[in-house]
Amino acid sequence: MYRTHTCGELSLSSAGTEVILCGWVQKSRDLGGMTFVDLRDRYGITQLVFNMEENTDLCGRARKLGREFVIQAKGTVRERSNKNRNIPTGEIEIAVDELTILNRSEIPPFTIEEDTDGGEELRMKFRYLDLRRSSVRNNIILRHKVAQEVRRYMDSEGFIEVETPVLIKSTPEGARDFVVPSRMQPGTFYALPQSPQTLKQLLMVSGFDKYFQIVRCFRDEDLRADRQPEFTQIDCEMSFAGRDEILDTFEGLARHLFKQIKNIGFSEPFRKISYHEAMSFYGTDKPDLRFQMKISELTDLAKGHDFPLFDSSEYIGGICAGSCSEYSRRQTDELTEFVKRPQAGAKGLVVVRYETDGTFRSPAEKFFSSQDFTDWAALMDAKPGDLMLIVAGDKRRAQPALGELRLEMGSRLGLRVKGEFVPLWVVDFPLLEWDEETRRFYAMHHPFTSPKPEDLGLMETDPARVRADAYDLVINGVEIGGGSVRIHDAEIQKLMFKVLGFSGKEAEEQFGFLLNAFRYGAPPHGGIAFGFDRWVAMFGGQDSIRDFIAFPKNNSGRDVMLDTPSRISEKQMEELHIKIAGEKGK
Repeated sequence: MYRTHTCGELSLSSAGTEVILCGWVQKSRDLGGMTFVDLRDRYGITQLVFNMEENTDLCGRARKLGREFVIQAKGTVRERSNKNRNIPTGEIEIAVDELTILNRSEIPPFTIEEDTDGGEELRMKFRYLDLRRSSVRNNIILRHKVAQEVRRYMDSEGFIEVETPVLIKSTPEGARDFVVPSRMQPGTFYALPQSPQTLKQLLMVSGFDKYFQIVRCFRDEDLRADRQPEFTQIDCEMSFAGRDEILDTFEGLARHLFKQIKNIGFSEPFRKISYHEAMSFYGTDKPDLRFQMKISELTDLAKGHDFPLFDSSEYIGGICAGSCSEYSRRQTDELTEFVKRPQAGAKGLVVVRYETDGTFRSPAEKFFSSQDFTDWAALMDAKPGDLMLIVAGDKRRAQPALGELRLEMGSRLGLRVKGEFVPLWVVDFPLLEWDEETRRFYAMHHPFTSPKPEDLGLMETDPARVRADAYDLVINGVEIGGGSVRIHDAEIQKLMFKVLGFSGKEAEEQFGFLLNAFRYGAPPHGGIAFGFDRWVAMFGGQDSIRDFIAFPKNNSGRDVMLDTPSRISEKQMEELHIKIAGEKGK
C-alpha cells in the first residue's frame, strides 16, 4: 500500500506507531544535523524528521527534496519537542527511516502557501496548483458538503433527482444562448440550456410531481463576481402546489442548509415583502435587511419651491444616514459623484445636516424653510445629529440610485455585518416590463410565469399592471433563488406569447413541444431555481463565486488554464459546415 495514514490524522495517541505517509513537500528546513520536511496532502500537514547521525545517506537525500516533490515516507510517530499548536498534527512528528521519491516537481510558478505570491491570472493558469492551497481546497470541500445537504433534504421531502439534456433547442427570451453546431444535421444548431425550465415543466406533465436537479447551466452574458458563463443551479419543481406551499418547502431547504452548514437557526418565518415595497423602501428588488435606513419619498413635500433640481425631477427620495453630522464636505462630494455615475443615473444629491441644536444646514437651504426640513426629517425619522441624503431624477433611475447609496452608506458605517444573515421573500413582481427601444413587452422572469389569477383580466387591456405569481429568495442583498407558479393552461400560455409579440406560428415553432404537452393534461405546478454557486460563496463568506468553482473562467470568459475558447481545425469547420465571416477565402 502507498500509505497507512493521511497527513492530517496522527496525534500523540499514535506515538510509537510505524506509519507510511504520502504527499507533497510543502517546505524543508536544514538545521545542522537535522532536516525537517513538512509533508502535505488534502487532509493536513505532518512534520518529517531526518537525523544525520542516525542515517547520513537518508538525511542527504532529504536535503535534496524540492518544493512539491511527491514522496512516500515510512517511519515512527513520536512526540514533537517544539510543538506547533496551529495545526492538528502539531504535537507529533515522524522519524523517517525510508524515503521514496514518487515524482519530482519543477519549481512552481508561485508559492503554494495561504499568503501566496501569485496573482489571480497566474493562479488561474495553474489552477491545479492553486487548488493545493488549503483555503481554495476547503472552498471546494464546502461546495461538496452543500451539495450533499441539498440532496439529503430534497430526498427527505420526496423529490426525485432527474437529469435533463445538455443539448437542447434554442429559444428566445433571457440571456444569449451558447450554441453548438450539428455535424449530422448541417446548418442546424443545438443550444446549451440556460436552465431546464421547459424540461422540468414537461416532467410535471409526465407525473413526476416532485423533481430536483443540481444542474449545469450556460448563459452568454457579461460577467461579474457572481456570474460565470457556466454555473450550477439547484433546479426544483412540484405539482399540485400553490405559492405558499412552494415557499414553505424551499424555505425549509434554506433553513436546513443554514443549520447543517453554519449551525444557524431562524426562530421566525422568513419575511415576505412585495416587489413594490422593496423598490419603494430599498430601491432594489433584492434588499439587504441587515440594517434599516429605509427610503422615504419626498416628491410632494419637496417640489414647488423653485429649486430647479427638484422641480425638474419626476421623483425625489431620501435616506437618513444616521449620526453622520461629522461627514466632511469631501466625503459628501464623493457621495454626490457616486449617485451621478452613469450606472446609477440620478440627477444629483442634496445633503441636509440636521445639527444637534435642531437647526439645518444644506446647499439648498435658501429654497426651503426650517419647517420644510423639519417635515422631511419627520418623514425620514431623522434625529438631531443625523445626515439626510436626498436624490432626485427619473423614478426608474433615482430609486435604484438611492438603493445603491443606501448600500454604500451601510458599508461605510459597518452595518453590513459578515456572518449575520437576514433572508426574505420578495413576491408579486410585475409580470412584464416594457422596452422603449423595441416598443414591446418582455417577460420579467420568463414567458412561462403565471400571472396572478386576479390580474388575468388585465393581460390584454393593461398588461403593465399585471403582477406575476413569482418570488425570489433574497439574503443580504443577494438573489439566492427565484421562481414562480407556472402557466399550465395552453390558452393562457398562448395569450402570454401574444402579449410578448409572438405570432401563433412563432410560438408554435419555438414552444410547440410545450403547448402540445399541455393538451394532454398539465397539472398546476411551480418551482424555483437556486444559484448553487451563490449559496456556497455566501456560506464561505466571499462575494465571488469563482473562488468556489474548481476550474472557473476569468472576467473575459476565458479558461486561461485550457487556453479556451480557441480556434478549431479547418477539417472540423468543414465537417460542421461553418465559415467565419470576414476571413478571406473562407
